[in-house]
Amino acid sequence: MDNKKATGGDVDPGAAAAIVAGTHTDPFAVLGPHAIPGEAARRLTVFDPGANRITAIQGSERLSLEPVPQARGLFSGEIPDGPYELEGEAWGRTWMFEDPYRFGPVLGEMDEHLFAEGTHTSLWRALGAHVMEHEGALGTHFAVWAPNATRVSVVGDFNAWNGRQHIMRRRGSTGIWEIFMPGLGEGTSYKYEILGADGRPLPLKADPVGFGAQHAPETASVVRDIGGYGWHDKAWMESRAAANSVRTPISIYEVHLGSWKRADGGRPLSYKELAEDLVRYAKDMGFTHLEFLPVSEHPFDGSWGYQPVGLYAPTVRHGPPHEFRDLVDAAHQEGIGVILDWVPGHFPTDAHGLGLFDGTHLYEHSDPKEGFHQDWNTLIYNFGRTEVRNFLTANALYWLEEYHVDGLRVDAVASMLYRDYSRKEGEWVPNKDGGRENLEAISLLQEMNSLVYGRQDGILTAAEESTSFPKVSRPVHEGGLGFGFKWNMGWMNDTLSYIEKDPIYRQHHHHQMTFGMAYHNSENFILPISHDEVVHGKGSMIAKMPGHGDDQFANLRAYYGFMWAHPGKKLLFMGCEFAQGREWNHAGSLDWHLLDYPQHQGVQALIRDLNALYRETPALYVHDCEPGGFQWLEANAADQSVYAFLREGGESDAPVVAISNFTPVQRDWTVGLPLAGRWSVALDTDSPAYGGRGSGTGSHTETIPKPYQNQPHSAGVTLAPLSTIFLKHESSSEAPQ
Repeated sequence: MDNKKATGGDVDPGAAAAIVAGTHTDPFAVLGPHAIPGEAARRLTVFDPGANRITAIQGSERLSLEPVPQARGLFSGEIPDGPYELEGEAWGRTWMFEDPYRFGPVLGEMDEHLFAEGTHTSLWRALGAHVMEHEGALGTHFAVWAPNATRVSVVGDFNAWNGRQHIMRRRGSTGIWEIFMPGLGEGTSYKYEILGADGRPLPLKADPVGFGAQHAPETASVVRDIGGYGWHDKAWMESRAAANSVRTPISIYEVHLGSWKRADGGRPLSYKELAEDLVRYAKDMGFTHLEFLPVSEHPFDGSWGYQPVGLYAPTVRHGPPHEFRDLVDAAHQEGIGVILDWVPGHFPTDAHGLGLFDGTHLYEHSDPKEGFHQDWNTLIYNFGRTEVRNFLTANALYWLEEYHVDGLRVDAVASMLYRDYSRKEGEWVPNKDGGRENLEAISLLQEMNSLVYGRQDGILTAAEESTSFPKVSRPVHEGGLGFGFKWNMGWMNDTLSYIEKDPIYRQHHHHQMTFGMAYHNSENFILPISHDEVVHGKGSMIAKMPGHGDDQFANLRAYYGFMWAHPGKKLLFMGCEFAQGREWNHAGSLDWHLLDYPQHQGVQALIRDLNALYRETPALYVHDCEPGGFQWLEANAADQSVYAFLREGGESDAPVVAISNFTPVQRDWTVGLPLAGRWSVALDTDSPAYGGRGSGTGSHTETIPKPYQNQPHSAGVTLAPLSTIFLKHESSSEAPQ
């Protein structure tokens, strides 16, 4: 094998010094192969600060590059045209590597145009770290937005975290930097080293569009190949529109994946384990949907995911991205939808995150009156900036497209809608019209909803919105925010306030339970008993109930019965379905051992049967979000704390009457009914099967032809203490006309 020494002209001393110092703003103009005018050979310049010698290898030819004077680690020389590899040598050790500076750009002009315009709906396919083949080589393409940086490098173990070595190519005026790194692939840890406008290095930054991350407390991004997954959910994807409709039963089991159940030794379950255990459990319990607290990567366990750093990365706490897909796929194969909590309102101040990303307030507002959230000590996105809006809206679409997620529940919408949210006078900046509404956030949410509903069939979005902001779940073209559903926070607060009171005082607060009916069809509501109601000293659901022992359980069962009878889709946080005794603790498992006790088993059996009754009874869901289908039979019996109402579906659907008795007194009660004949007791929360006394009506009641409560018929029922019953019309005793 020949060992010829390549010769070449001198590298410009100023350029050489800048390369070695890591301050050159266009290293591709110096490094890599460059044509020599009038010659067939090319000048190759390579920088490797750990090398004492660099050799270019072309087939059997070995061409030693000359060290550039006064520029340690920089080598240059002439090589013939054609492919080459590089060999580094230092202190008796050699290593082979490919030259990243021999490769052309990956991103095209259309990527730049769409990004600058803010309409790159597949942004994650351009930015981030992508395993690919480029110009005949396998490797990873890195691209990141940092418009005010003077230099951006990708760093990792592959270059000893030395930002001087792999400086990226700047793409025009878009502020995007990119480089193709041959030889790097799945599992590579990396960050970006950024020099700000003043030339000073910033803390190493994780990739805003990275698909994976290290386990906390480590903070690097990790290259993950998210292509090539083999889905098995075609049937679900083609039919899910019906499962997510306002006219279908939706009963959501809200889950924090890290604390639903723990494996031996206390570790969280993996996505693959959850795909078996959690999906099987949700199926058995009859829930139609699973909703996960945020799965985007987050540095602090105690934030429960609500302070995300990696919006594009499923948290590695439970496994890599494909295993998260296994969980979604398993749910879909069992006919269960998957909803993700999505947090576009704010992000934490961690040094490796988005704050001051390129040395400027890039993702966040510069004015703390707009850009800092006082309640959570987090930073607020600049919703008016084109690239930031693109980053967020594309992220919503990303989860729906790449992970087949069926819906997004958007967190803390109220904090986005109002500039004065949780701020005192003088602590907020009015909008351009002098008002308190955050016009940029409003238009962002409208844009996001229009995008995802326009691009993905059969999905849903839901807003956690705690104020009376109008038309949250109305279409954008009608002036709404465009959400499919809205959490009914008013119903939740009113009814919990009522049920926590001793029954002797409930008569004075009777209409806390009726008020929700006055506006139940003003939005497409979900009735939420969420994680927020069982933390921070609020106690568990069973602990909220007044009384002791059996009375507490009876109160809880009666409340759940009222909730499932009430118009609106249902949401219940994990543990509430079996009356978890302690308030929720994110750092440990639910108290599954409580199911050794009959009363807890009874509450679990009740939720299972309520879900079954709800799914099988159109009268309980068809008009959940519409006018009609609901009628009060008794709304004013405050002295007895009894409520009765009628639910109706289509013309051929059997109507249902729900009656709740929220006192510990048995009552013989007359109820008005719209149809004659037998009305079966479809469910009684006082049933012994649920831990009750079984002192209610029994299996059915028969009508008498006596009008009552504005109905043509009536019947007598026995209401057990602290109970809810469902009467379902079974048959008519009237002769046909």
